[in-house]
Amino acid sequence: PIKISFFPAFSISLILISMALLEVHRTASMLVWISGASLHLILTLYVLNQWMHQTHFKVQHSTPAWFIPVVGNILVPIAGVQHGFAEVAWLYFAIGLLFWIVLKVLVFNRIMFHEPLPVKMLPTLFIFIAPPAVGFLAYLQLNGNELNDFARLLYFSAFFITLLLLTQFQRFLNLDFYLSWWAYSFPLAAFTIATQVYYQHTGLAFFQGLAYLMLAVTTVIISLLAVKTLKVVISGRIFHPD
Repeated sequence: PIKISFFPAFSISLILISMALLEVHRTASMLVWISGASLHLILTLYVLNQWMHQTHFKVQHSTPAWFIPVVGNILVPIAGVQHGFAEVAWLYFAIGLLFWIVLKVLVFNRIMFHEPLPVKMLPTLFIFIAPPAVGFLAYLQLNGNELNDFARLLYFSAFFITLLLLTQFQRFLNLDFYLSWWAYSFPLAAFTIATQVYYQHTGLAFFQGLAYLMLAVTTVIISLLAVKTLKVVISGRIFHPD
């Protein structure tokens, strides 16, 4: 019920690789994008069918990781528009945006009115940052790179959620290391890129400073994650069953 949400990380990885290949080899980027986008749509439909028709799901199973299979669709337009698939990109953006709102309500309901998240899942709260941050970047691609009111709404949603979570840093510092700590990496990187792009559009010094700050924070955190992961791999602690 929980780990099923992590399988679409495979297809998301392909979509991210296609974005990285855009300036290197456009044909390879397009082939990887088509593979990743197609696989992700299949996994989205599969996971949604499981959620809708299985009886073993409980409110305690809902975590921010549920965003991965469905809201992950919001990544697709970033490279998709560049490859000329604008209408397909809008389809994926609509899926991701719709279910971001739905799942955000469901997960916040669990966090506020039911038992708290298990300690090892607390880092997944940072996944809340990713949908609006990535949605901001995707929407700019779909909207001809124009910074309009809706783009601002997406960016400042990500801004506030990042601020909210960073005010709780003491809570996260006291956690033992789990692989779930990697949930810090992608959302913070997405918000860092979104801030860089926002600065490019506005030219305001505040966002330039924030972009440098977030780049430093994200770099330090990802470096720390790499070191800690290597340590638990070498010690063998990573291979213990849940």
